[in-house]
Amino acid sequence: MHCDRILIRDLALRCIIGIYPEERRDKQDIIINVVLEADLAPAAASDQLADTVDYKALKKKILALVDGSAFNLIETLADRVARLALEDKRVRRATVTVDKPGALRFARSVAVEISRGQTN
Repeated sequence: MHCDRILIRDLALRCIIGIYPEERRDKQDIIINVVLEADLAPAAASDQLADTVDYKALKKKILALVDGSAFNLIETLADRVARLALEDKRVRRATVTVDKPGALRFARSVAVEISRGQTN
């Protein structure tokens, strides 16, 4: 069994996120990275989109989720993105990192990384 990965790197989006009133007024920048673990051998052999995870379709789902969201925690957002990725049963595990630039003074960003797998 193969353990291949598809990576979506540095998806820069804006949303309402945070617990403080000043964080809930205006959309803030976030950066999402997603690692999808799946067997990509069938797609490599066939050269057909139908045999792989459609990362463009997943990106569109992530955009829709983030655009309509107003979560308090980046942990919640990361979990919801992982759940979206796992809707494709070919994805065995999804690791999602959500960065919130400027969340802490003197730090470039604060990030949460979560990893979720298929439940059998």
